[in-house]
Amino acid sequence: MNFMPAQIPTRRAFAERMVDRARDDKDFVVFESDLAKSTYSYLFHEAHPDRYFNMGIAEIGTSAIAAGMAAEGRTVIVCGYGVFITMRALEAIRSFICYPHLNVKFLSSHGGLTAAIDGVTHQATEDIAFMTTLPNMKVLAPADTESAKAAFDIALATPGPVFTRLMRDPLFDFYSSKESFVLGGSKTIRTGNDITIAAYGDMVIQALQAADMLSNKGIEAEVIDFYSIKPWDKEALENSLSKTNALLVAENHQRRNGFGYELAVCCLENKPVPISLIGLDDTFGESGAYLKTLKKFGMDADAIAEKAEQLVSRKKMLR
Repeated sequence: MNFMPAQIPTRRAFAERMVDRARDDKDFVVFESDLAKSTYSYLFHEAHPDRYFNMGIAEIGTSAIAAGMAAEGRTVIVCGYGVFITMRALEAIRSFICYPHLNVKFLSSHGGLTAAIDGVTHQATEDIAFMTTLPNMKVLAPADTESAKAAFDIALATPGPVFTRLMRDPLFDFYSSKESFVLGGSKTIRTGNDITIAAYGDMVIQALQAADMLSNKGIEAEVIDFYSIKPWDKEALENSLSKTNALLVAENHQRRNGFGYELAVCCLENKPVPISLIGLDDTFGESGAYLKTLKKFGMDADAIAEKAEQLVSRKKMLR
């Protein structure tokens, strides 16, 4: 698959789509927790000031008030940093939004170590675990500009709460505007017969780069972009593993209780294969350049390729 440097981060792509949709859809409003320049929600404020509310640095209050407005029939888009949304406001999201299944959608920026330069306090490395655990919550994690735009459309069309994990910086684009995305879907963006690499968000490009490295060594990796994390595409995984019989999950998140755990349980229950997980290993991140931080924690393309090669060797030994 061809990819090129992105011009904007996924957080901006999501926000721009939010502005575009608001021209025809008059029903939804936007709440911000004083991070408008970071989430790009200021674009919505400029276009639709009467439907924009800056709630201040008060994430739990923002979510609670969003629940109240949603209970009266409005759809609310809550914008903020992932680490603040999923930790400060967790109880409000659980009890006031998820339990009554209200139409509150979350623009969650700075997912994982994409917020590397901002340091540990701003790196949402446990957000997927929190949000996927909540009943009624749907979770999306787009990898590029077009899939981020589509994520907004999916969120708006899906009844109940939806959490969308977005990145801090522009990375790469590989989907065209003609691609279609659905809740519970995935994209097999590279085919192969030796190993399946499952990824989402910023780790998709790392997986693709690793697949190129592996191909040079005669190992053909199948790469799946699980842009919909909850619900997720079980059929795509099963079809891929029927060919490859080995699974590597790469995610910019804690390994413990991440998406990899979900896929590993599925394999254990349905198709036991050699599995390995790449992510933060029970540690916090640190402040630094994004790619250097990925490398330090063994989460970049080189680490993925090395781990995949080891898994393929292990698979051969088990035959």
